[in-house]
Amino acid sequence: MRVFVTGATGFIGSEIVRQLIAAGHEVVGLVRSEESAAKLKTAGGIPHLGTLEDLDSLKSGAAHSDGVIHTAFVHDFNKYQEVCDIDVRAIETIGEALKGSDRPFVTTSGTAVVPLTGTVGTEVTQISQSPIPRYFGEIATLKFASQGVRSSVVRLPPSVHGTGDYQFVPKLIDTAKSKGVSAYIGEGVNRWPAVHRKDAANLFILALEQGTPGDIFHGVADEGIPTKDIATVIGKRLNLPIVSKPSEEATDHFGFLGTFFSLDNPTSSTLTQQRLGWKPSHPTLLADLDSEAYF
Repeated sequence: MRVFVTGATGFIGSEIVRQLIAAGHEVVGLVRSEESAAKLKTAGGIPHLGTLEDLDSLKSGAAHSDGVIHTAFVHDFNKYQEVCDIDVRAIETIGEALKGSDRPFVTTSGTAVVPLTGTVGTEVTQISQSPIPRYFGEIATLKFASQGVRSSVVRLPPSVHGTGDYQFVPKLIDTAKSKGVSAYIGEGVNRWPAVHRKDAANLFILALEQGTPGDIFHGVADEGIPTKDIATVIGKRLNLPIVSKPSEEATDHFGFLGTFFSLDNPTSSTLTQQRLGWKPSHPTLLADLDSEAYF
């Protein structure tokens, strides 16, 4: 299968590319620079120059593929609505290129779109409206399920961890270093789901190969880790005090991350594992976090 992968040299995308090639697929990867193109070539992929806002490039890449995995995202959470709008336009462009072909199209969302009710969210939890704007990417993806595209969504947790991680957990570590304390919010009982990047990458490929129109999958290995436990490992590793911050100080202390670190987002992947035979096998977040790689 010739697979077009957006975000092909990113943290998750590069592992997807590695696993696709190892499984015998041909990979065409969206890259923004010659440096990224060289990196993809070294991995065995074929570079396709463009960006998420270059809609002609996205259309071309999708049209000449047997399937698409879309992991690229502009990680600027200071303008989250704007970057989610960019994501929706990219999804709509790719979906239009695949319409009527019965080709697979797997996109990325987040477990935080599931209603935060204190109960464990599942793949079939009903969402009438979500305050998380990335939910509109799901809507854009799933509408193509009735238009001849095997479109499906993989929801990822706040922490996709492993060597090379540069997102939420490293930012928590940097905050602890700069503030001199490792903090959690309130009692720290709110829960973060998590998954190792290698397990996440494997799920995208299973979704590509086995997914049916309208499927929603959860890329979750740790169903919900209390945020106090995360802060505790960071504090012990850095030899810093472990303290609670009231919710009204979350943004001041953590910046944009305060909103995400306040979430109580326990999430199940039982149905995903049953549906695809997906079995996460790599280290848990706390085991990964308590290692030299993060420090």
